[in-house]
Amino acid sequence: MNRPITTEVAQPNDLEAFWMPFTANRQFKSAPRMLVGAKDMHYRSHDGRDILDGTAGLWCCNAGHGREEIASAIKAQADTMDYAPNFQMGNPLAFEFASRIAEITPEGMDRVFFTNSGSESVDTALKIALAYQRVRGEGTRTRLVGRERGYHGVGFGGISVGGIVSNRKFFGPLLNGVDHLPHTHDLAHNAHTRGQPEWGAHLADELERLVALHDASTIAAVIVEPVAGSTGVLIPPVGYLKRLREICDKHGILLIFDEVITGFGRLGSPFASEYFDVKPDIMTLAKGLTNAAVPMGAVVCRNEIYQTFVDATSDGIELFHGYTYSGHPLAAAAGIATLDVYRDEGLLERGAELADYWEDGMHSLKDAPHVIDIRNLGIIGGIELEPREGKPTARAVDCFTDCYENGLLIRTTGDIIALSPPLILETSHIDRIVDTISGALKRVA
Repeated sequence: MNRPITTEVAQPNDLEAFWMPFTANRQFKSAPRMLVGAKDMHYRSHDGRDILDGTAGLWCCNAGHGREEIASAIKAQADTMDYAPNFQMGNPLAFEFASRIAEITPEGMDRVFFTNSGSESVDTALKIALAYQRVRGEGTRTRLVGRERGYHGVGFGGISVGGIVSNRKFFGPLLNGVDHLPHTHDLAHNAHTRGQPEWGAHLADELERLVALHDASTIAAVIVEPVAGSTGVLIPPVGYLKRLREICDKHGILLIFDEVITGFGRLGSPFASEYFDVKPDIMTLAKGLTNAAVPMGAVVCRNEIYQTFVDATSDGIELFHGYTYSGHPLAAAAGIATLDVYRDEGLLERGAELADYWEDGMHSLKDAPHVIDIRNLGIIGGIELEPREGKPTARAVDCFTDCYENGLLIRTTGDIIALSPPLILETSHIDRIVDTISGALKRVA
């Protein structure tokens, strides 16, 4: 690490006030793991250890930690103007940042609506899709289609089109008029595939079944993650996304790509839409948008969608939607500085340079204890473990703890280890990730 990180107290209070998200609060607070500093590829733990970040925080710190260029931009903007509203007003950085994003998005997708998170981006995209269909005279198109095992944040719209059961089951009937495509994960056909599996493109044709069931005139949009991340790294089969695009075009359905994880270099290209050569109508962004230095999200639309709203409104507000912090000047400053780092260091393409080494490293664990599948694409990896009988998730949780104690931060979802390190990683970091996980799998029963 380039500079020392100050270690703070391990436990600032009794920890009871903070209701932690997606956390077993009782267990954590009985044996807390505190991160007190971060620089480049590492966190610093409360007990003074360097922890290699195998997850880019939560898929979000693509340029690594402690980037002075980003911190300086945030401070300079805070010294100038801490906040400005964007309802009937504007601040220059929001417009500049939107323009900079449009420079790297797919051709013809130049309209950017700012949010504050991936969850807000998804709910915004769904609302834009529904409103667009109405504005263009197709008001019967109110049905939304998601996918099993999809993760689209935690707003009511996102969990409605999402397909992770634990994220849905506590919260009632959710949105009406939502269907789900089947997911594409099948161990019998695809286990230990390197990159995209050959089997499974036909599952996109399930959209035709939903069209036959409901009629295309009722369906507004389909939303999928190009690569499903939080559910455990599910790689799309060859041709699957192209087939979805063809069916959506055939029936006048909008296609939304949730690129909150895959955006900004994770696959070795700016966006997954370019990697797969499939252009959606709407993209949702967050995470790597600002390198997570300030929370921010965005929705990027085809120009035609934006123009349809403008042309249909002779005077006044075109879209009754927005957030207090949409286009926040500190977040915009962080985002512009982040794009500068990506450009200057070639990070949007760096994943392509390391993808083969990463793939070989991941698949070297094929014969490790408990491993039943390994999946990879770009700089994303998923290692699926055989669950303990009667104790699902327990083996992966023990592996997480073992890795942390041995200086590596991983992420687990169910019995799957999910990996997505910062794009500044070197081959030595890949070796360390693989060696640490290998050791953990040998130690975990």
